[in-house]
Amino acid sequence: MTDNDIAEGSPASHTPRPADGYLGDPAVRAKWDDRYSDRQQLWSGRPNGALVAEVAGLTPGRVLDVGCGEGADAVWLARRGWDVTALEVSGVALRRAAGHARDAGLAVHWVHAALTDAMLPPASFDLVSAQYPALLRTPDAAAERALLSAVAPGGMLLVVHHAGMETQQDHESGFDPADYVWPSMVVDLLDDDWQVEVHEQRPRVVPDGGAGAHHTDDLVLRVRRLR
Repeated sequence: MTDNDIAEGSPASHTPRPADGYLGDPAVRAKWDDRYSDRQQLWSGRPNGALVAEVAGLTPGRVLDVGCGEGADAVWLARRGWDVTALEVSGVALRRAAGHARDAGLAVHWVHAALTDAMLPPASFDLVSAQYPALLRTPDAAAERALLSAVAPGGMLLVVHHAGMETQQDHESGFDPADYVWPSMVVDLLDDDWQVEVHEQRPRVVPDGGAGAHHTDDLVLRVRRLR
């Protein structure tokens, strides 16, 4: 995928972009490109179960898919009439996602950027979906604030993560859950402009195959912006 594959009019298309079109930390992009390059398909290819459960009955509008990966959620949403903006740090993943959407005859706005660097228009999405996001934690809670600021008044933020991982110790692989944003950190930033509709742990609808299939429970946070 190249800059030309980012649809004209997408939120990030009018901001100055580097030569390769990516906005964010090159080291983070390289890490995720390496992970995707290790396998022809990293995820199951099916939409996340919590997304389907929480969104299937909603009236389609504008949606931001944060960390879209290989595009299964973005394609599912676009098929149901959503105007989809899909954001991802990995160019390898985005090329696969764009191919899946193209094969399905669907239009998606692809944004090759980190969430905190994407310069998305504030308060402009009816739904912001972050499914198992790998958002790095910072002292100023930049990622959590970026998620919240993207939601339009009356819109919904849906954050879903693997239950239990947030309390685990640093793994030998170098992954430390304490380095990442969890749903509870988003809750800590809510004020009277927000209403918590769902904040619970529930059994996960586990897709066949794909990384992460061994996780059995989800943390699901659904909040609505009142104004």
